[in-house]
Amino acid sequence: MDHRPLTIVYCPSSMVRLGNMLRIAMLSYHTCPLATLGGKDTGGMNVYVRDLTRELGRMGIHVDVFTRSQDEHVPHVVHQLGFGNRVVHVPAGPEVPVAKRDLVHYIPEFVEGVKAFAAEKGIRYDLIHSHYWMSGIAAESLSDAWGGTPIVQMFHTLGEMKNRIAQTEAEREPPERIASEQRILNRADRIIVATLAEHSQLRFLYKVSDRKLTVIPPGVDTCHFYPIPADEAKQFIGLKPEDRMVLYVGRIEPLKGVDTLIRAMSCLRVNELHRPVQLAIIGGEPDASPQEMSAEMARLQRLCDELCMGGMVVFLGKRGQDTLPYYYSAAELLVMPSRYESFGMVALEAMACGTPVIASDVGGLGFLVQDGETGFTVPDGEPDKLCDKLSLLLSDHELREKMGKCAKEAAQSYDWTKIATQIVDVYEGLVKVSLTTDEHR
Repeated sequence: MDHRPLTIVYCPSSMVRLGNMLRIAMLSYHTCPLATLGGKDTGGMNVYVRDLTRELGRMGIHVDVFTRSQDEHVPHVVHQLGFGNRVVHVPAGPEVPVAKRDLVHYIPEFVEGVKAFAAEKGIRYDLIHSHYWMSGIAAESLSDAWGGTPIVQMFHTLGEMKNRIAQTEAEREPPERIASEQRILNRADRIIVATLAEHSQLRFLYKVSDRKLTVIPPGVDTCHFYPIPADEAKQFIGLKPEDRMVLYVGRIEPLKGVDTLIRAMSCLRVNELHRPVQLAIIGGEPDASPQEMSAEMARLQRLCDELCMGGMVVFLGKRGQDTLPYYYSAAELLVMPSRYESFGMVALEAMACGTPVIASDVGGLGFLVQDGETGFTVPDGEPDKLCDKLSLLLSDHELREKMGKCAKEAAQSYDWTKIATQIVDVYEGLVKVSLTTDEHR
């Protein structure tokens, strides 16, 4: 039973909630928002869930983030997101990392764990906000158990889109994912999409009603991501003032197109760049043993050897979110050579730090990066064209400065205070409909 006192909460969004403070069950089943960026299954979604939860806390909204426990030594409930909001690690299957393809089997156990936590704490959640398709499956069951709690769903990536760019059978998503996504789309009360591109993909590939879709881009914490003087940033990460760096940040998997970037770097004419330039790759585990190293990391390292890249490419492995502003600010530019990207959180973070971005003209990147203003967009999978833009930016200091300033200005419109307000408007609308429906039953 819910024993919360009756209150009226005023928030920066001018939101007035008649009744109790909003309580949100945020589902991030397959990956924890506190995980270090660049791991096998950690990326923009982790950052999104973490930063949105913090911003909602600032607005007076209570959020419990539920994720599958992957380490029995980590407390099941942690308070690292501020404002009383929690990350709840729910035991579901073995408390160790599990291959993503096997995780679907433990969703029922995860659902039972979430229900038990809510019952133990005496919490009635007003809304479920689920991320990725497996969380969507859990949201369906929880909504049923809780009497029809409204569901807001975000997919972050779509199985149909991944299959369209898959180059091998191993890269294809299983039929059960596509079927689950379709069912979740039919069941969810509202789908938040990052860009008009994702909106079109859902309309065309999944035949989703336009009435269910709301376009709200991800946000960026401009209090954390801002320009740091290059000399100070370089000193922090161990570079010399005269060192030059091109940066990649993200997961190490085929659809990220890191091989295209390495080939483009190998085509650069060093004599035209005044000083040598190094490519720094953040992500993955480059020092793992041959038995434990991912196939894609091993392939990329072999490619560097084949192209005689020598010390031109440095694999840095995973880095904490707190250090990323230094890397973005020390870099002359960031490159996102993805073959598919629903939005591109890394590009937005770099832009907020005043760093120009060269990105593939795919998915959300084509909307985020303003070609010729905040950086350049290029066709995916074409190293020669990427090399041309790399050469242009690396050889023109004034152009980099100009684009960096434009990038920082463009990123301000994505500040989380603005984005979270739009998401709360969605929450409020659904909760009001739910309350009205309950009153008429």
